[in-house]
Amino acid sequence: MILVETPRRKLVTQLVNWGHWFTLLNIVIAIIIAAIYILNSPAPGTPLGTLYLFTNWFSHIGFLTFFGFVILILPMCYWVKNAKVVKVTASVTAAIALALLAFDALLYNKYGVHLSFGSANLIRDEAQTALAEFGWQQWGFLFLLFVVWLSFQLIVANALWKRIERLQKRKLGLPITTFFVTCFVASHAMHVWADANLYQPIVRQDDMFPLSYPAKAKTLLAKYNLLDIEDYQQRKELQFNQNITGIAYPSEPIYCPVDSANKVAILIVMDGDLPASLPGLMRVENNFGVNSSTDNAISSVVYGLPELYHNALKGYTPILFDLPQTQGLNVSVYLNKESNKDASWSDFKQSWQDFKLGLNSGTSNLSVGFIDSEQLTELLAQNVVNEYKIMLSTFANNTNFSQSLMTNFSVNHSISNREDLAPTALRLLGCNAPAKAYSTGTSLTHANTSDYVVSTKGNRVMLFTPTNRFEVLSNGNVRAYDLQTGEEVFNQVDVNLLSQAIKKLSRFSAKQKN
Repeated sequence: MILVETPRRKLVTQLVNWGHWFTLLNIVIAIIIAAIYILNSPAPGTPLGTLYLFTNWFSHIGFLTFFGFVILILPMCYWVKNAKVVKVTASVTAAIALALLAFDALLYNKYGVHLSFGSANLIRDEAQTALAEFGWQQWGFLFLLFVVWLSFQLIVANALWKRIERLQKRKLGLPITTFFVTCFVASHAMHVWADANLYQPIVRQDDMFPLSYPAKAKTLLAKYNLLDIEDYQQRKELQFNQNITGIAYPSEPIYCPVDSANKVAILIVMDGDLPASLPGLMRVENNFGVNSSTDNAISSVVYGLPELYHNALKGYTPILFDLPQTQGLNVSVYLNKESNKDASWSDFKQSWQDFKLGLNSGTSNLSVGFIDSEQLTELLAQNVVNEYKIMLSTFANNTNFSQSLMTNFSVNHSISNREDLAPTALRLLGCNAPAKAYSTGTSLTHANTSDYVVSTKGNRVMLFTPTNRFEVLSNGNVRAYDLQTGEEVFNQVDVNLLSQAIKKLSRFSAKQKN
């Protein structure tokens, strides 16, 4: 029996083959457009994270485009008898879909969100603002741009149709399909592993691409008892993102008067520890300091925020300096080494002689000095101790992270850290604004409501209690150490306390830098 291919079957075969090549070309275009998401996101930072980025980029965008072909175009190849109608409809659909992808990429670039019902209000507000500014020239340009884009799709569709038999002879279908399927399987397998281990270079890419729902360890591994779900939930609750790209500083407007009669000095000895005793000053117990470098330690003092935020703070003037100066107070800063290059507060810096004169004469309301041990003796004259509220500390490196702190006023904290200095200084100057608006620390003159302090060092959250130090890695793993011996201990971890501390740290993070 001889089977003869009917004209209709031949047309369907040609349309389906053409549809595959047309979709492949649009997959390539979509992948190029999707590069906008990658260029406007933080780099993974590790080889494995980079490998996942590329496999996920190719497979996810390729899958979305091919899924659109299967749902919208493939049925037409079987149902519609006119090839021209199929080609025009496919071209219009591709043009609109890729335009939406480009719009979503630009939306993600500006606001960090994708097209969805949740972002509808944001898009509506932005559209109203943009439409109010549009004239007929802008509308004409957009219409012309879409016509050009649609024309390109139509030209490509016709060119592929004319060359479909030649293209089919190249036998590229299997290698191309194998490549995308391999990327798809590899990306989801890597994500399952990363989710189980809360591996941040991969996990934080979850929201990069639109309609992304990577495979989760919780649903896959826990089903077969390959994952301790209780431990997983604990680590997931404690994970944090150490790559802050935007900051809300201050987190809310600050309104408070200051008293020109008040005088405050913050003196930090950068090259050693403090003397055992100094006339008129009392030593404060349980004070801690955590930073990876001298620059970060300086920033923690003047901003009252941990190392986590220091890169995002570049360009922001510290509230500690800005608020008193705008109300007419004299603010002076001295750095014995040009280690901190932040130009946002360079106008406050003074020479050693000017700084010493302002402090000794009492003309400076707020003096912040990063000095050496020899300079300290030149500053702590009796009249300075009597006239100023003083906070004297050090950047000395101790294995238990304890930092010497001496004051000439009563401290009502059972435990404190370096981020408490800025809110304390503003409070002593008369500012009663809540410290949580500009710092993770609190004023030392008021009783603290918590029995811990929290900061960051590199990719770790460091939490101190009067007896222990807890280190939380970005993947949620926790290690505990005894403060006295420095040895690791295996006490029961208070997950609620650690979670509360991490939320406190995250208060100033923002998607975009305003």
